[in-house]
Amino acid sequence: LKAMLREAAARYGIETLSEIVSAPPTAELRPNSGAQEHSQTDEDDMGMTYEELGIFGRLRKIDHCGPVSMYRRLLSIWPELTAKEVADKVMRFFFYYSINRHKMTTVTPSYHAENYSPDDNRFDLRPFVYDASWSWQREALNNLVELETPGLV
Repeated sequence: LKAMLREAAARYGIETLSEIVSAPPTAELRPNSGAQEHSQTDEDDMGMTYEELGIFGRLRKIDHCGPVSMYRRLLSIWPELTAKEVADKVMRFFFYYSINRHKMTTVTPSYHAENYSPDDNRFDLRPFVYDASWSWQREALNNLVELETPGLV
C-alpha cells in the first residue's frame, strides 16, 4: 500500500500522499503536546517497530511459529541482537498477541493488499483466548538463552 501511495504521489504530484506515507503510525488517543506533533506513537506503545511486527506476524501466521520456534528462526535473522534480546522481543510480541487475539475473531470485511494480513482470519482456526504468561514457552526460551550465553539468565 505504501509503495502504491509513493508511486501515485510521484506520478501525479500529490504531496499529501507522501505526507501520509511518512506520517508516524499513531492511535491519536492522547492530545498533541504543543511542540511535538505526536505525543503517542504505536511503535513506542508496543515496544517494537512495524518492521519487527511484520516479521513476527509472518513467522506466526504463515510459518506457524510459536515462541520457541520463532526465537530459533530470529536468532539467524537478527544476528546483531543477543539471544536474550531476541527472547525478550519474542515474549513481548506473544504477550501482546495473546491479550489482543480475541479482537481478531470478528472483523469487518476489508481489502487485503498482500498475501499476509493480520486482519484476514477466514482460514485462521487457532484459539483466540491464550494464557498471556506463556510460562512453559518462557521457561523454554530461558533455557535456550542459557545455552547460548551461560550465566546471563
